[in-house]
Amino acid sequence: MTHETIPTDPNDAAQPGTARERLLDAAEALIYAGGIHATGVDAIVRQSGTARKSFYTHFESKDALIAAALERRDERWMNWFIAGTQRRGKGARRRLLGMFDVLREWFASADFHGCAFLNAAGEIESADDPIRVVARKHKARLLGFVRAECVAFVVEAEIDARRAAPLARQWLVLLDGAIAVALVSGEADAALDARAVGKTLLDAAVKPAATKRPPSRRTTT
Repeated sequence: MTHETIPTDPNDAAQPGTARERLLDAAEALIYAGGIHATGVDAIVRQSGTARKSFYTHFESKDALIAAALERRDERWMNWFIAGTQRRGKGARRRLLGMFDVLREWFASADFHGCAFLNAAGEIESADDPIRVVARKHKARLLGFVRAECVAFVVEAEIDARRAAPLARQWLVLLDGAIAVALVSGEADAALDARAVGKTLLDAAVKPAATKRPPSRRTTT
């Protein structure tokens, strides 16, 4: 699989190639399955099949390697998620709800271990750490995609354009919430629960506000 190919699964890493690519593959696989702090450089080098010298040739530190691995995963995961969402239909509403169907397929896979970016951010204390920066950029990128679909939805539903931004933020909470619940519970149907909540949000967005009666001017005598 080339780097330009959109994978069918967000966990699929590139086939072993250069020493750098093998190190990135090994780092991503090991930290996704076991965490950053539990994964040492020796384990990464051993799994990559490279020499330890190769690690120091390409990366100045373990954190630099992990940040680079996460950046590559961000590109692959977003390509997978966007493509899966777009296959769900032509209408924005169908695509928004279809995001949860895409997630459910991921949740049901044998090597699902939650969101790699939330997992990584949870292990890093400093907000300025390169790993946290990559995680933050990933969520901003995901929010940007969701917001574009929400903008399309408000146009499609002919409602106030100002509804798109808050709806996008709420949608991101639903997506990340579904990922977290699926990880902890082991239930892929967490995606369907989030989808039901999302449907309620969309229905509420298009429901006309109830007309308020003006207060009565009548007075009692």
